[in-house]
Amino acid sequence: MTSLIALRILHIVGGVFWVGATLFVAGFLLPSVRAIGPAGGPLMRELTQVRKFPVYMLIIPWLTAITGLLLAWRNSGGGFGWFAGPGRVFGVGAVLALLTAVMGMSINAPTAKRIGALAASIASAGRPLLPEEQVQMHALQARMTTATRTAALLLVLATIAMSIGRYVP
Repeated sequence: MTSLIALRILHIVGGVFWVGATLFVAGFLLPSVRAIGPAGGPLMRELTQVRKFPVYMLIIPWLTAITGLLLAWRNSGGGFGWFAGPGRVFGVGAVLALLTAVMGMSINAPTAKRIGALAASIASAGRPLLPEEQVQMHALQARMTTATRTAALLLVLATIAMSIGRYVP
């Protein structure tokens, strides 16, 4: 297998995982956990602390981005030819994907940590949410939901750009 094929496989499989996981989280997981309230805590703990989902969601986007940049460099012969035609469309997709990766690191990851810390402190106290904690939890969940939905939209647009790029004159 050539290195070009290996890069394409890593890039495409990484992108499929990233986009699919983000769509699932935005469209199904977060709304369901929010709807069932505190009963969703054990699921989120299992997902984040045992299954290490956040680690995958930090590594896979960067693996996808790096392999994409290597593919662009390789396919352009190391020049600036990728700024014309298909390269422009791939470039738009890359910018959208990179923006999403940065959002994940700067918004989603810290918000998830804050949600986890708040949930852990409440669980260790063995009591229900106090009114001010409930307000804080809802604000954090709303921030996470908005950021994740935005990420899902950006990734769908990036996927569209990547899927049609080679057909643009």
